[in-house]
Amino acid sequence: MSKFHVKKGDQVVVIAGKEKGKSGKIIAVLTKKQRVIVEGLQMIKKHTRKSQDNPNGAIIEREGSIHISNVKKAEAATA
Repeated sequence: MSKFHVKKGDQVVVIAGKEKGKSGKIIAVLTKKQRVIVEGLQMIKKHTRKSQDNPNGAIIEREGSIHISNVKKAEAATA
């Protein structure tokens, strides 16, 4: 397992890609893929099949992953 500059729960800012400049909290770190999932960013639509929970199926919107090199820790606000 490699060591990264961010961890779950950190506040980060996206520095590259279509979400550049936006910030959020890390929900999960995918170590093998070197990616992170940030709360409210990189939203994707996931199609789910019919089940007992969704009798008609559904299109669910959820967070996608961002490469770890495209995020940096947000500066802590000093008061």
